[in-house]
Amino acid sequence: MSDHSSSPVPPTPPPAASPFDDPLALMHDLRRRCDWDAAQTHDSLRPYLVEEAHELDDALREENDAAIKEELGDVLLQVLFHSVVAEERGAFTFADVANGLIAKMHARHPHLYGDGVKQSWEKMKSAKRRSIGDGLPIDLPPLHRAHRLQDRAAGVGFDWPDWRGPAEKIREELAEAVEQLETAPPATNAAGAPILDERHARVEEELGDLLFSIVNLCRKVHVHASLALDKANAKFQRRFEGVESLAKERGIVLGDASLETLDTLWDETKKAQT
Repeated sequence: MSDHSSSPVPPTPPPAASPFDDPLALMHDLRRRCDWDAAQTHDSLRPYLVEEAHELDDALREENDAAIKEELGDVLLQVLFHSVVAEERGAFTFADVANGLIAKMHARHPHLYGDGVKQSWEKMKSAKRRSIGDGLPIDLPPLHRAHRLQDRAAGVGFDWPDWRGPAEKIREELAEAVEQLETAPPATNAAGAPILDERHARVEEELGDLLFSIVNLCRKVHVHASLALDKANAKFQRRFEGVESLAKERGIVLGDASLETLDTLWDETKKAQT
């Protein structure tokens, strides 16, 4: 009978390499050997991060998987770039960034990674914030800022029970805007430019309130106002390009055409594109 107790124990395989090892090594190499990469700072890289984020957003909008994959890589490059620059300053490393993300996700899901109770993230965050606007980026687009402010207020209980509340608020704000326009409409100068006086400011305020209420209705029915408006913009552009095409076919000059003619072209295009 053979004695298996003396059989050699196979060596423990090394841990699998992280998929980030190669791109991180590449980033370190570029910082050492490429003059342009070596010259970059956090500040100089800021425009590229914004640009890459917009390019990724375009790819997502187009639902182009090949472009999404490429643009995600470009965004990842920016994350690695900033991490390596920070490492060189002795501030933190990419590993710190990754570990911080994991810790944050665990904290956001205490019912999954601990013995906590499932609760709203906004409610958990509200205890740490100094104010409702604390931590929101300065350059956050207005529609998205409105959505986030309303999210944060709702997270601590300042919210309507359903969509009917914000819908009624829209009617109220629209009535106030119409009243302001009827009683004291904003004026323009001889060149057609707006006169930025008190009347203009009041109309601007009322229309701002109306827009804010519309965003709130969107949020309440789980629609992001910026995405809804983006799709409405695309639809309008597509339809008006149809109007331009029909006008060209029929020898109609848009700038000289009557509103009735343009409405007819619009209705034709809308019917054809439905």
